[in-house]
Amino acid sequence: MTSQRKALPSWRWEALRTTLWFVPAVLIVVATLTFAATFMIDVAAYFHHLQLPTWLRSGTSQSGALQVLIAIAAAIITVVGVVFSITILALTLASQQFGPRMMRNFVRDVGNQVTLGVFVATFVYSVLALGSITVFPHGNFVPHLSITVAEVLLLGDLAVLIYFINHIAASIQLPAVIAGIARDLESAVNTEFPIINEADAVDASANPRRLEPEDPAELLAIIEDRGGVVLASKSGYLQFVGYAQLAKLAKLVDAVIRLDYRPGHFIVAGRPVAKVFPRGAAKQVEKALAKAHVTGPHRTLMQDPVFAIDQLVEIAIRALSPAVNDTFTALTCLDWISSGLSQISGRDFTERVYRDDEGRIRLIGADWSYPKMVNRAFDKIRQSARGMPAVIIRMFDSLDAVVGATTSKSQRDVLLRQGEMILSSSQESVTDQHDLDDIEWHFNRLVESLNLRDAQPEDHISD
Repeated sequence: MTSQRKALPSWRWEALRTTLWFVPAVLIVVATLTFAATFMIDVAAYFHHLQLPTWLRSGTSQSGALQVLIAIAAAIITVVGVVFSITILALTLASQQFGPRMMRNFVRDVGNQVTLGVFVATFVYSVLALGSITVFPHGNFVPHLSITVAEVLLLGDLAVLIYFINHIAASIQLPAVIAGIARDLESAVNTEFPIINEADAVDASANPRRLEPEDPAELLAIIEDRGGVVLASKSGYLQFVGYAQLAKLAKLVDAVIRLDYRPGHFIVAGRPVAKVFPRGAAKQVEKALAKAHVTGPHRTLMQDPVFAIDQLVEIAIRALSPAVNDTFTALTCLDWISSGLSQISGRDFTERVYRDDEGRIRLIGADWSYPKMVNRAFDKIRQSARGMPAVIIRMFDSLDAVVGATTSKSQRDVLLRQGEMILSSSQESVTDQHDLDDIEWHFNRLVESLNLRDAQPEDHISD
């Protein structure tokens, strides 16, 4: 059975994306190289090796050039300081409702990085041009082309400033924040969970290289009984696991590795994170695991789609708190959660076993769990929404929307169990009988949808 999986980006590239220095540094290098080119042209024009257009040379004395470049550099650095200070203040206030990860999203936004980089690059270019004004043997040297380019960059900075203000104003609006998290969830699901191609599944049965000579369940039992323990080298959230790297190492030492944690889990230094069979390979695997595991102070979306679900849930329960009391924000989060779970319901959860070229199992990763994902999406919201009929009804609607995307009865049993817990909670917390009647009607509609879906053919995708 083959799968269609998007390429997973390097964790190093992801780390660079979550900085405010990488893009500005690249643009500073570009500005420096641009100045070097324009300076050489200005020098060639000064010595009459080439002729610049008249409009580049008219009315610019050495003192005037100094004043122009000083004004540009001072204005740019002032705008950068004021605008970004005000922006960070606004984001700090917004993060009180959206959660502390709002600031991280701001840093990760490419538009924000490019805006900062363009301003800083213009400042560097202006300073370099300012320093090039000097006295040559034939008189005062004025870099006319460089000054013109600096003025063009200044006009470009004005356009970028307008874009930045509009971008920030739009990006901190609640629907945009929630939709952005939902897009991250979709991207993470496409990266982590493969789409099964049923046509290729038929061909796979005829391919002897795809036969499974080992039973993962038997291997797990052997590893549990006779495997050596591998300890974590440092504490932090597991952000990235080099599965291919570990599988190659396991083949090299002729061992089988079972991982106890997956990206998104918090690991503690000195505590077990994996087991390896035979026991003698544990030390080698422990050294390799320290390089193949990337830990950090926060979670990322690279191999952890559940993190996006948790972000949506966090916004929803903040909105439902008495201090905020924003019901419609919670309803919006539930809408996007249903969209994400619908996408997840159609994916394969069985690709946790990694084999070598001979088909032998070398690495068994920590399993994903469809029930845990559904519970993570609804449990906290259900607990925070006690006595709130509007949110309770929307939870039933969200579950109903996911039903059509389910691929097995076990998935639908998970949705039914969640619906029953929501109904039980509402019967205890909602006092108005009319509200209870509406809630029960939506629950019955969910049950009817589940029964209709059970009557349809299964897609045979494992949970």
